[in-house]
Amino acid sequence: MAVPIAVLDCDLLLYGRGHRTLDRFKLEDVTDEYLVSTYGFPRQFIYYLVDLLGASLSRPTQRSRAISPETQILAALGFYTSGSFQTRMGDAIGISQASMSRCVANVTEALVERASQFIHFPEDEATVQSLKDDFYGLAGMPGVLGVVDCTHVAIKAPNAEDLSYVNRKGLHSLNCLMVCDARGVLLSAETHWPGSLPDCTVLQQAALTSQFETELHKDGWLLGDSSFFLRTWLMTPLHIPETPAEYRYNMAHSATHNVIERTFRTIRSRFRCLDGSKGTLQYSPEKSSHIILACCVLHNISLEHGLDVWSSPATGHMEQPEEEYEQMESMDSEACRIRQELLLTHFS
Repeated sequence: MAVPIAVLDCDLLLYGRGHRTLDRFKLEDVTDEYLVSTYGFPRQFIYYLVDLLGASLSRPTQRSRAISPETQILAALGFYTSGSFQTRMGDAIGISQASMSRCVANVTEALVERASQFIHFPEDEATVQSLKDDFYGLAGMPGVLGVVDCTHVAIKAPNAEDLSYVNRKGLHSLNCLMVCDARGVLLSAETHWPGSLPDCTVLQQAALTSQFETELHKDGWLLGDSSFFLRTWLMTPLHIPETPAEYRYNMAHSATHNVIERTFRTIRSRFRCLDGSKGTLQYSPEKSSHIILACCVLHNISLEHGLDVWSSPATGHMEQPEEEYEQMESMDSEACRIRQELLLTHFS
């Protein structure tokens, strides 16, 4: 005679039916020092995220109980800032590794939905002028609306046949195009480009280019390094400076553009899931792109809340592959004229 076997729902036994939430961990029960060391951010910042994302993270669920927004956010911050689903972290907030993975997915989706709220160029004239003034104060480069560059983030191989994500170092990565202001606040972030694409191709195909060529700011420009082509809205360094004015221009350009490199180091230092120290992001390119963008959103929110950037260097091994390109001056005569006028007006 067959004996019926009942499949027990342990959550149901412990908590009963209904959408009950996990309350094994309370923010008020631990110190700020513990929160910063374990999850990367202080209490008030975490409370802000709960207010910001709570509605999105409290959506109806078919499960016998829901994980509270607070716990989901802690799980996601723990992953973003450590780069791993450590058992001790799951134990601390009372959820399994599988639940932590779902929490990261939920919080990532909620942050990506709000990316345009926190990552954008200013529109009002006063803020745009303030942006230019801040850049001018760095090294005397006028008219700068942002500095642009690309950085690679390592991901797992999508499949054996897809070589589009293999970069020049033979590693799978996403090539991320970003723009920041003089404080390191991101003004644009496109995190989905395959690692095989060189920086100049990424920029050529990016929404950023369309934005500047059709919509934005005719009275200013971005600064990009020599991996990009000179454009009317993108000032690059001179390949072989010859005059004192050209040397001064290149020095000011380099000192100003360095802001984006410091910003990349800061983001990797704060969000260890991106720095390669715990291995590659073990997700599809699309999901990995969303995780990177979510970290970018958190980076801007943290600066908005006055949290000092971390000065410790990133420990990972994924660096931006060195571009191999033939230095070519732009064929855009108007761009050349604008740069020459800039040299004569401000650096002669």
